[in-house]
Amino acid sequence: EVRSAGRRTLELLDELDLAAFLQVTGSRGLHVVVPLDRSATTEAVGAFAQGIAAVLATRHPDELTVEGRKRDRRGRLYVDVARNGWAQTVIAPYSVRPRAGAPVAMPITRDELDDPGLRPDGWTIANAAARLEEVGDPWEHMARHGRSLSSRAPKLKALLSGG
Repeated sequence: EVRSAGRRTLELLDELDLAAFLQVTGSRGLHVVVPLDRSATTEAVGAFAQGIAAVLATRHPDELTVEGRKRDRRGRLYVDVARNGWAQTVIAPYSVRPRAGAPVAMPITRDELDDPGLRPDGWTIANAAARLEEVGDPWEHMARHGRSLSSRAPKLKALLSGG
């Protein structure tokens, strides 16, 4: 379900011509990170993220939801955009999580999202360095892809209104 939601998110971001980078959290989830050019305010970023979540939930109502209350989700995956608010924190890439086995938050490639064996806690302190040596850093050139949200806002607004 998480991999499917990730793919659907990538498809929507592609429609909006926004680069996206992925990271398994080392816990239970997947983060989708969009590099920006730093021209948008925190409030604008949060609103844009909420719009993305709303489009995803509308397009895939049997799979995804923006319902905050667990009882209202009815088996659907929650599209959580709360990390886009003021003073919110996210797990940094390559951070070791305080969980059994010492899992690591690991940036992944788009292709890895299709691996049925992908797990949010699949890399640990024991194998993270070997993975980096083998694959390299999937986020190495992220800064080159920073984009403006303002030029994409009209397209998102059209998608929100059914266009």
